[in-house]
This record gives sequence, structure tokens and C-alpha cells, in this order.
Amino acid sequence: MFYIDGLVSRFLRYFLGHYIDLDFTLWVTWLLTPLFITVFLPFIILSMVYISAILLYMYRFGQWRRLKEVLTEEFTFWHRARTVIATMWDAHGWVWHGYEIVNVERIPENSSALIIYYHGALPIDLYYFLSKVFLLKNRLMHTVADNFLFRIPGLRILGEGLRVTPGTVQQCSTILHDNNLMAISPGGLYEAQLGDSFYKLMWRKRLGFAKVAIEAKVPIIPIFTRNLRESFRTVGWMKSFWHKLYMYTRLPIVPIYGGFPVKLVTYVGEPIPYDPDLTPEELSKKVTYALEDLIRTHQKVPGSIVRGLLERLPHNRRHYAYPWY
Repeated sequence: MFYIDGLVSRFLRYFLGHYIDLDFTLWVTWLLTPLFITVFLPFIILSMVYISAILLYMYRFGQWRRLKEVLTEEFTFWHRARTVIATMWDAHGWVWHGYEIVNVERIPENSSALIIYYHGALPIDLYYFLSKVFLLKNRLMHTVADNFLFRIPGLRILGEGLRVTPGTVQQCSTILHDNNLMAISPGGLYEAQLGDSFYKLMWRKRLGFAKVAIEAKVPIIPIFTRNLRESFRTVGWMKSFWHKLYMYTRLPIVPIYGGFPVKLVTYVGEPIPYDPDLTPEELSKKVTYALEDLIRTHQKVPGSIVRGLLERLPHNRRHYAYPWY
């Protein structure tokens, strides 16, 4: 035993002496300690503060009671999982962005509808919107996502659990025929990657969503979220390079930065009823005008991160009741 201990001790001394520069290691530790104290430690503390705020929000508005009921009573596994996820996103949206929905009553209680939205650099508003609709109306909204999402390891379960689909026209029409809600962004990944703070729609004459609505005979409801591009942004330099690179790869390769806690408000527009006399091209133009009108009415362009942050101040805050809690 003593012989083995001696071998291990000599090996460690040899390894440390020949392969690790202890003086350099101590110098790096000394150098990075201020960085840890001034950056990482405050970040950890700030994260804990916001986690505490999210938990208190959930207590204040009775979401713990909702979770307890769902987790203890006879509900399906997926319903329980969706309720937990929706509660977390709803709390995060309220704490970080003061998230609100205006005219949420325009989302139908029992009938099907196609929701058309502007795609931000990250669709963070869609996560909040889906969560609040689920908690408010107990309706799970299907969403159409780009095919690349389903090629990312570990995310395929989203399709099953949260009803995310790549969605052909026929698949989407079938889902809507079954009395469901569905959200589609005609601009998709192209609009997300190459859009900017001027909030111009970048649909490239896509008509798939219009064909879906006509085939399913459902109304279209446009929605838009103010300050969405101020929450997360794509870089504004070398636009032509990023455009060519995206068109070649069709992947979300444009760098994104942000996470700014700007005020986010989603506005639900007037439903556009099904009209059998409209062609897909005519319906697409009608929806385009409706969404552009929402943007003109509720968004100052170009968007400003500073202005979005100032809207979080108390004198700019609007208070809403939350009767579903």
C-alpha cells in the first residue's frame, strides 16, 4: 500500500512539474479573479434576483394554485407538461418584458383561426403569446416552424409536445379543419434573419398561408408585437454578405444579439373573415395591408432600444386585470 502511494505521489509531482506551469496557473487565477468578481458573480446574483421575481409573480397571480390543480388531478401527461411550460414563459414575459396582449378577446374560444404574425430576430413574443392564450383560453395553438428546427438534436420533441410542425398546405388545412388554432409567419426565417428595426414585411410573395386559410375556410387574425426587434436584433453590418450567405445555406447564420428587457405588447388585429371569392393573391394582399396597418399604428420606426426600455418605466405602464388567474 505504501509503495503504491509513493508511486502515485511521484507521478503527481512529475506530472505537475513537467506539464503544468504552476506559476502561470496562479497568475491566470489572480488575473481572472477580478473578472469573476465584477462580471460573473453579479450576473449570478442578478439571475437569482430575477428567478425570485418570477417565483413571486407566480405566487401573486395564483399560478402555483393552477399548477397544483393540474399536477394533482386527472390530466394527461402532455397537458401537465404544457401547463408548466406555459406558466414559466408567462412569468418570464411579465417580469422581463412586462408582456401584455391587447384585444386578446379577438382570439376565438372554440372555433378555428389562422394567426399571422411578424417574425422577429427571435420569436420571443410568440412564446409569450402562445403561453398566455393557453393559460387564458385553455387552447393549445399549433405553430409552423422552419425545417431546420427539426434537425437540431433534442428539439424534435417540440413537435409532439407543443404541436410545432413544418407544415405543408394540406397538413395545415387538416389541423384547422379539426377546430384548432394555428400560427404562421409568412416571412419565416428569411424575415427573422434579414429584417431590421424598420419592421418591413419580407414575405417574398409567399401564398402558402393564404391557400391554407382558403382551403380550411377559416378567418385570418393578424398580430404584431411592439418593440420586438429591440428585444433581439441581427447585426446591421455587411448586410449584403449575410444575405448571400443566408440564401446559399438557408440556415440561421446571421449573428443575433440582445436580450434587452424592452416593453413588449402584442396587438391582435381585426379578424379577416373567410371569403370564397378571394384568390390566394388577393387574400395575401389583404392580410399584408392589415399587418402593415398594425405596425404603422403601434410601432415607431426605426425602433429604438432606449425608447423600448423607457416604456418599462412606471409612468408609461398600463395596468391590466388578469381574471383568468
